[in-house]
This record gives sequence, C-alpha cells and structure tokens, in this order.
Amino acid sequence: MKDIKWIYAMLVFLLSEAQSTKSENKHAAFNLGSEAILTCSNKTWKDMLFVTWDIHVERNIKSCRIAFNGNGQNEDSCDGKTSLQNTSSSQSYLHIPKFSKDDVGVYKCYSVYKGGTNNYEFNVTITVPPRLSSWLETKDNKMVAVCKAEGGNSAANISWSHSGNVSFLEVIDSQGLFTVESRFELPEGMDTENLTCSIRHPSILGGQKTLALKPKKGYGPWLYILTVVVIIVFLAGVLFFAQKTLLRRCKLSESSPSKSPPTEDVEEVEPYASYVQRVNSIYNSSADLFT
Repeated sequence: MKDIKWIYAMLVFLLSEAQSTKSENKHAAFNLGSEAILTCSNKTWKDMLFVTWDIHVERNIKSCRIAFNGNGQNEDSCDGKTSLQNTSSSQSYLHIPKFSKDDVGVYKCYSVYKGGTNNYEFNVTITVPPRLSSWLETKDNKMVAVCKAEGGNSAANISWSHSGNVSFLEVIDSQGLFTVESRFELPEGMDTENLTCSIRHPSILGGQKTLALKPKKGYGPWLYILTVVVIIVFLAGVLFFAQKTLLRRCKLSESSPSKSPPTEDVEEVEPYASYVQRVNSIYNSSADLFT
C-alpha cells in the first residue's frame, strides 16, 4: 500500500509540475570510523515532496530502502544504522555515524521537489591510507629516485619536483587496495638534495605530503664481512675441539699398559709315584700302632 502511495504521488507530480530532471553518477569515499553524509538534493523540505534511498551494500545480497515524504510518512527496511536526517535548515541527507567496510556499496537516491527531480547513484567506498616511502637506488649504473604509496584506497597520485624521465606502476591486490610506484631516473651529475616527490591522497591531512629522497637503507659490505668472520670462527672452533678430542684419545692409549692375555689357574698335580710312596708310609705307621 505504501508503494502505491509513493508511485501515485510521483506520477501526479511528474505529470503536473516537473520541469527538469538531474541525473548523475558520483563517487564518495570515507575514512574508516568517520561520519558519512550523502546528499541527494540541496532543496529544503519547503520545496521537497519526497526522497527515496535504495541501498545495496556489498556484504548483503538484498538491498534495503529508506524513504520519507513531506507529510511525515516514512519507510525504512535497513538495519537502523543508516538513517535520514535533516540539517538545521531542513535539508535532507543520508547519515552513517561510523563508516566501516560493511557500508561499502551502491547508494541510489531519487528526490522530487517543486520544479523537478534529482536522480543520483553514489559508488561509496572506504578510504585506506597508504604506506608512504621514498629512497634513492642504483640500477644499471644509474641513480634512480623511487617514490611509493602502498596498500591504499583509492590510488594515490605521485608527482616530482623536477621534470625528467619518470615511469609509473600501479597494482591492485586481492583486497582491492592500490600500490602506486613512481621511478625518476636522475640525469648524470644531478644534485639530489632538493629533489622531492609529492603524494596526494584523500587520507592525508591537507591532501598532500612531500617526501625527501635518501639512499635506501641497506646492510652494506659490513654484513658480508661479519658473515665471513662468523663462519671462519665457527669452523676454527669445530677444528679446535676435534683436534683436542683426538689428542686426548691418543694420550689415553699411550699411558695405559698393554694387556697380557688372561692366565688360567691350573692346579698342580702331584706325580703318581710320590703319591704312592706317601700313602704306603702312612699305612706302615698305622700298622705299627696296632702291633
């Protein structure tokens, strides 16, 4: 029933008073956690008849609707976070208190006022600040200045303080974040002290940041020297302990006496003749006692 009322009011007004129609596609980006405001018309409710917002965020398959007319009737099938509000001068706007990734999507608005209509489609995205860096490096015996804005949304814009041979590379990762890199090939003998690059992005305070160019931080030859020293010390330690162990074993083998083969204790056996003579003498002594 509400939809019929909205359609009826729209048709009546368009047939009787509509004189101009304004349609436009727009892009809007908001920082994470910031307040988001979308305006469908600059008209106040003194001239407005109704406004309708159809919202399709990426996290939901179905779209929702928020609508309001000058008679106080409203419709709201969204989650309650997004709402229609009015300024102090009674100008209508769509309000999102804390913008998040869940609010990214397409917002379509349609407003009717005395004298025309507005039809806007907003592609709403979230602003992600990029990581900024700049350095000087040597490539093919040439000095190159590099300026980089990594992992941002939307893509950053890079410019240089000097004109020359400049190249740009823009990459989009799996999360839809942009990395922009600009390389400036320095002419031979150019002084780099006053060379700078400027990065422009919506998330940067003031919209732009200027970076100076410095040699890229590296470990230099000292790392390789230290690595070689560590390897030499390690090998020397291994050889030292191996030699020490071998000498200890040699000394032990020299100091211990050579072992003679084990001897078996053999009971000495008395000769048979001596044994017989000793028995006979014992026998004779015993016979003399009884005679």
